[in-house]
Amino acid sequence: MQRLRMGMIGGGPGAFIGPVHRYAAEMDREIELVAGVFSSDAARGKAAADVYRVDPERAYPTLEAMFAAERERADGIDFVAIVSPNHHHLPAARAALAAGLPVMTDKPLTATLDEADELAGLVRAARLPFGVTYTYSGYPLVREARARVASGALGTVRKIVVEYPQGWLATEATGKQAEWRVDPARAGLGGCIGDIGVHAFHLAEFISGLKVVSLLADLGTVVPGRALDDDCTVLLRFDNGARGVLLASQIEVGERNGLRIRLYGDRGGLAWRQETPNMLELTKLDGRTEIVHAGSGQLGPDALARTRTPAGHPEGYLEAFANLYRDFAAQLRGEPAPLLPGLDDGLRGMAFIATAVSASRAGAGWVPLTV
Repeated sequence: MQRLRMGMIGGGPGAFIGPVHRYAAEMDREIELVAGVFSSDAARGKAAADVYRVDPERAYPTLEAMFAAERERADGIDFVAIVSPNHHHLPAARAALAAGLPVMTDKPLTATLDEADELAGLVRAARLPFGVTYTYSGYPLVREARARVASGALGTVRKIVVEYPQGWLATEATGKQAEWRVDPARAGLGGCIGDIGVHAFHLAEFISGLKVVSLLADLGTVVPGRALDDDCTVLLRFDNGARGVLLASQIEVGERNGLRIRLYGDRGGLAWRQETPNMLELTKLDGRTEIVHAGSGQLGPDALARTRTPAGHPEGYLEAFANLYRDFAAQLRGEPAPLLPGLDDGLRGMAFIATAVSASRAGAGWVPLTV
């Protein structure tokens, strides 16, 4: 099977998520990074190409240059991955779609909801594959959790609690990764809510199969002088009547990447933690607890299809990311990939960010979430 050829937009020297996309995309040998506009600075772009082992002639200075040159090559790129800061997602995706190329983009979809609406129109008009890297939906046990809920293992879901605590922005932001995330010109409307809160939001909907219909948001800016939120509390109401709470913070000293979700139904409960991702805890109404292990015979087909190692051999963040790229590769080859987050997931995420930010700033109570 011929490997799909990827062009990367962003991911230059000092980037965190660019190398992650590269490792994940290439893990299953279905995709190869062959070209990119790695930086707006040509010299830095060439330096990134050297690190990625990409032909320096295919490290382009602009999007226009890459699309024009790759179009003329027999081995030109098959799709692009957008790994640049949020403000560049729309122009990069617009250019790629105009060049007839499918797109895989990092979350959130864009910097603002208006940009997301514009991009949605472009994607629908282009009728090309489009994926969004909500990474945690790629974990095998997250997919197992989704399947268990769908099968009725919890009964009717009544309560969802999802938390995403970090502490790395508890002081003044320094360094490339921190600086752009607290800059409205590059991050967009939301700070913490757009960086990690949207991951928690997507995870709650992905596992439960429910949709948030309204919310009450309290977004705070704790570090003096910061322009965007860094500490968030959001109450949620779902379309089946269930209630929820979403906590996201980047100022909780001592926290690393503590994403955790719990769902409670009228027949049982479920819990999963990103920092111990190879165990899923299911609690029965009679008090019994079942621990489901990654790679074990306890798993259903969705989880098994994206499991690489036997039980006891941990899989984690990179493998979950790689599962999304495996799904995207399947989609590019015309095969079904129903669990890959796409345009609708991206739109809902942007609507969540925009609604939470505007409601919090206005001091509003419960407001509807519409997409």
